Amino acid sequence: MTHFMKLKNEPFMSIKNGLKTIEMRLFDEKRKQIKVGDTIEFTNIVSLEKLKVKVIALHKFKNFEELYSHFNKTQLGYKQTENANPNDMNQYYTNDDIHKYGVLGIEIKTI
Repeated sequence: MTHFMKLKNEPFMSIKNGLKTIEMRLFDEKRKQIKVGDTIEFTNIVSLEKLKVKVIALHKFKNFEELYSHFNKTQLGYKQTENANPNDMNQYYTNDDIHKYGVLGIEIKTI
């Protein structure tokens, strides 16, 4: 099955360049449909470029703090010089939604 998601330019390019290997999302109804072996087609919201990846593992956590503690910051899309902060995800998701759904680290590889 193929799933469709949008990304800002920086995380899109990080995945394309093989650096970011964990896509972080809420574990909501849409993400509960994702299975290992599925394909995700990301669309860069700036350039509209598309990129296909294969789902190689799914990692479910209660919140982003737990997710961040299981992976290095490069896998999550941060540069070595950046501070990886789980609160960065608050720009995308409310604490209520995180508490309601939990979070998902989608481990991917480009195809």
